[in-house]
Amino acid sequence: MTTTVLRTALHLAAAGVPVLPLRRGKVPFGNCPACKNSACGDRPHMKAAGPCRCPAPCHGWAAATTDPGVLTSPAWATAWRQAVAVAYHPGGAGLTVVDLDDQGAITWARQTLPPTRTVATTRGEHWIYQGATRSVNAVREGVDIKSTMAYTRYLGPGTGTTAPLPDAVRALTAQKPPVARPAPHTLTVPAPAGGGPCPHRTPAYLERGIRMAEQDITEARSQVHATVYRTFLAVLSVHGRCGCLTDAHVTRLFNAAQAKGESPRHCTDAWTNARTRLGL
Repeated sequence: MTTTVLRTALHLAAAGVPVLPLRRGKVPFGNCPACKNSACGDRPHMKAAGPCRCPAPCHGWAAATTDPGVLTSPAWATAWRQAVAVAYHPGGAGLTVVDLDDQGAITWARQTLPPTRTVATTRGEHWIYQGATRSVNAVREGVDIKSTMAYTRYLGPGTGTTAPLPDAVRALTAQKPPVARPAPHTLTVPAPAGGGPCPHRTPAYLERGIRMAEQDITEARSQVHATVYRTFLAVLSVHGRCGCLTDAHVTRLFNAAQAKGESPRHCTDAWTNARTRLGL
């Protein structure tokens, strides 16, 4: 598997497509100890620049590279030995992938978008266009746009000729911001019994809880979806009824999940499901 995956990565890199390895679960490798919890000072999922100076492929899409020296370096060797697939950064290659999750989305694309290079996926199709744009998930039912600051799994060259990115796709990316957030994050609930101050307003208590949650997500080695949901549920069970959670706290949890490969849509769904289970 290592030889096949690395060979594919080098082939794509030679064609100018930035690549990175995917581990079991088809997600990027988590932060190395030096970069854990952004100790390196970099948050690659929050900016358009490349990764920090860490030589390991531990920053998701921002670790993608076309440099064969990096791809075959000792720092990447362990990752390739564990890799199950190759991902690429579409925006880094000047491409946009319209990810169609089901037959309904495919039917919409055929009726709405110009024909282009098409790659079959497990559930639907990737329509690949020449030109980069913002990455936005859930622009409509079953449709995600993956380009800048995103990665997508490489599933083969596909069929057809790559067409220029149409205005219809650019219009979809302009309909919502690139990062989806649940609304609202600050929970409005009755005051604690007795009308006293919220017991979780102590900065150290709340900060410790959020850091532990970030750590649990970051260190997940498998079942990332389940780990994210369980962590969100745990945070909400402790802090969800007193109104002490803010946008900044929830954004930190979403960022940790997205650094492990979760999409904004998956984060929103997990957060909403956890709130529903707790009756919030």
